[in-house]
Formats: sequence, C-alpha cells, structure tokens
Amino acid sequence: MNTAMPFDVDRTLMSDVTAAVKAAGLILRDRHTSHARGVSLDGIVDEIHANDRAVLDVLREPLLRARQGSLWSEDELAGGALPPGEWWVVDPAEGNINHVHGMDDWAVTATLVRDNQPVLTVVHLPLTGDTYTAVAGGGARLNDRPLAVSAKTDLGAALTGTGQAKPGEDEHTFRRIGDSVTAMLVNGLVVRVSVPATMQLIHVAAGRMDAFWQFSDVRSGLVAGALLVAEAGGTVTDLAGEPWSTASGDFLAAAPGIHAAALKVLAPIA
Repeated sequence: MNTAMPFDVDRTLMSDVTAAVKAAGLILRDRHTSHARGVSLDGIVDEIHANDRAVLDVLREPLLRARQGSLWSEDELAGGALPPGEWWVVDPAEGNINHVHGMDDWAVTATLVRDNQPVLTVVHLPLTGDTYTAVAGGGARLNDRPLAVSAKTDLGAALTGTGQAKPGEDEHTFRRIGDSVTAMLVNGLVVRVSVPATMQLIHVAAGRMDAFWQFSDVRSGLVAGALLVAEAGGTVTDLAGEPWSTASGDFLAAAPGIHAAALKVLAPIA
C-alpha cells in the first residue's frame, strides 16, 4: 500500500465525514442492547439488515455531498478492484454480528478510496466515543493523539490476529485460516481470532497488536484499517509481499519490525 503522495484534503471534508459517522454511530448505539437479538439464522439476519438500513440512511447523502463527484460502493461484502475514481466504502455496522449479540466490538466506518487506494478514513466507536482518523500522507490519530505502530522486532513476542471476512466463505479458506493460526501460534506469542477486521486493525495502528492478516478481499473490512496502519508507520501488503490495494486477494498489516517474519510464516499457506 503506497501512501507516499499526500492526499489534498481540507479541514471541512474531514469534519463533515466525522460528523456524519458520529451521527450514524448515535443511531447504532441507541439500537444496541446488552442481550442477543435473534435466535434463528433468519432472525439474526433480519436484525443485521435493520441495523444497516437505519445507519445507511444517515450516512449516504452527507458523504456524497461532502465530496462532490464521489461514488458509492453499495455492497459492503464485496471485494476486488473498484472502477477508477473516488468511492465511499462504508460499513454502517462494522462488527454487526457482535452488535446483535449484545457485545461491544463494533463501529461505524467511512473510507474514501481513490483509484483503489484508501485516502481518508473515519472509524467511530459509539460505546466509548473514540474516533480513529487518517489521511494519506497526513498521519493517523485517535481523537487528538497521533498513532504509532509497535516497535517490536521479534515475532516470538508478537500479539497477532486474524479472522473470517464474512459468513459462508469456502471450506478451503476456513482451512487456511486454521493452518495459519497454528503456524503463527508456533512462531508468535498469542493469536486472536475474531471479527471484525477493523477492530483488530485499530489495535495494530495503535501499537497494541503487532500484526493482522486475512485470506479475503472484502474491502469494507480492510480499507479503513489499512490506511490507519500505514499512516501510523506500519507495513501493509498482500501475502506475497506486494503493496496492498483493493484489488489484492489477501492482506497483511504489521509493525515493520515483524512484517518480514510474519510474511515468511504466512506466505506458504496463502
């Protein structure tokens, strides 16, 4: 992932995006319960879709208005390259499955992607009030504090993580996840397996975790965290070690001191 060229953004755009994401977060917070909602699969899916509808109604128009000429990526579970131009890639309830089960690991995210590279992102955690922001070439922040990735250089001391990108992925992907967890448990210290990706990637950007990988290209779960990690000084590639973009088939974001070692462990499995 290349963020060397600064993205020209004025204060108004970041302010408008942050305001829209926070307004959506208030709606999602009001819908949150301390108990699980939905027992059957159909019931859970209905709750997930209801969350999405409630939040998208608040997000879409303000974001498109904030960036004239921008486009909207409708399917939050889609992957692969986008057509040329600027696109909003939004997850109205990143960690929706956690939200409907009464857990706390969820957020609202909005990322502007230019020619398949994220250039601006806002990730808001309504339950804590924390807001993570990044602009390509302008650094990453948690509220008003600059973020920096871990300084670790020993994979054996690393806290790493992975997880599935969406329900219903193929068995081969699930087996690769299992194999990669085993390999990283052998070579690292601790592995977290959880969803959603963004909630692990903010920890990598903040230096609390040391690496995150995923065998998937679901863009809405990766673009925000990819920019946050890169702007916090991390290394973001695919599992062949090539610079990551939304066209990449898999993903690794890590502290620079352990990236090569993590890649050596994971590349044979990918």
